[in-house]
Amino acid sequence: QVQLVESGGGVVQAGGSLRLSCAASGRTGSIYVWGWFRQAPGKEREFVAAIVWSGTNTYYADSVKGRFTISRDNTRNTVRLQMNSLKPEDTAVYYCAAAKRGSSMVADEYDYWGQGTQVTVSS
Repeated sequence: QVQLVESGGGVVQAGGSLRLSCAASGRTGSIYVWGWFRQAPGKEREFVAAIVWSGTNTYYADSVKGRFTISRDNTRNTVRLQMNSLKPEDTAVYYCAAAKRGSSMVADEYDYWGQGTQVTVSS
């Protein structure tokens, strides 16, 4: 089992920045890819970014490319999402997720999920 706890959410004005962190514990050595997803009210959960455990490959949704950066610190079992140039449409609950195998962009292929952290971007 792997436990994930997100932190770093909050309220920020449009154009501002936030950094989300995901602290992982348990059998983290079994994880192949780490991801961030988000879900806005009335919308389906959507992929934001992912990083392979080795850090060699990263993936981003088109809507966040050039603004968000995913990184991982394997020694601290932490995955981060640096979010710059935030827009009101980025407002959502952000979830950290971990998958033992499979595609990095498909929520159903992730095995473990955090409880989520709220990000609100005001205009």
